[in-house]
Amino acid sequence: MKFGDYECFSVETGKFAIDGGAMFGVVPKILWERKMPADEKNLIPLRARSLLIQGKGKNILIDTGIGDKLSEKLKQIYQVDIDSANINMSLSKLGLTCSDITDVIITHLHFDHTEGSTSIMDGKAVPTFQNARYYIQKKQWEIANNPSARDRASYMEENFMPLEKAGVLNLIDGPQEIFEGIDIIVTNGHTPGQQHPLVKDKTRSLFFCADLIPTSAHLPVPWHMAYDNFPMILIDEKQKLLARALKENWILFFEHDPYLAAASIKQGEKNIEINSPVSI
Repeated sequence: MKFGDYECFSVETGKFAIDGGAMFGVVPKILWERKMPADEKNLIPLRARSLLIQGKGKNILIDTGIGDKLSEKLKQIYQVDIDSANINMSLSKLGLTCSDITDVIITHLHFDHTEGSTSIMDGKAVPTFQNARYYIQKKQWEIANNPSARDRASYMEENFMPLEKAGVLNLIDGPQEIFEGIDIIVTNGHTPGQQHPLVKDKTRSLFFCADLIPTSAHLPVPWHMAYDNFPMILIDEKQKLLARALKENWILFFEHDPYLAAASIKQGEKNIEINSPVSI
């Protein structure tokens, strides 16, 4: 789909599974399982889905998925589908290679969003997209380098420290227009310094939800993950951004939804709901 001066494409960057209770926090299973059925181990299927934005001489990739560096133990725990995590294969379907990517915007540095940012070459981790600049919020970078006990396991240095060593890291501070026609919106509820690209258009825009709204099942404002560090902040951010999304006719892009990449929304009787799926 086209938004403003940019063509936007969904890019497959991994299928995996995770505990349904962790994904829905305090929401009772009897409610969330109607939307995301769990298996006998209470696991629900998820996607790592990146967004490619093409235009103005740029190939911009939003998040880089699970990659291929996870240990065998973690691959088994998260039931990672290795074939689906091959970003080279995914980009080839769009006629591109990793070397064609000019810019990489990382929403935040948890491993399921940034594992694919680096690859192992000659025994060491190096930037996967060798011709790209990588953009990360300064606040998120500082937290990743000094993580709390709560989310230390989500930050793996081999996914982001090689970017600094290679001189391809751009730390940005706060909301801004990162490229002409693409704004960065910052939220702090899931993790401080999470950034969301908004590809602007006069009639409709595309908003990359990342972990603010990881799946379409998380549209109800009170529904959030156990992984969210500051849930009350997240709820407030989510309420304000969804109100803006309705007013400005945003299409929401869901990074982790197993079935739906993007959709328009509408105000339902009780909550904001999916209006219509959108093919991207």
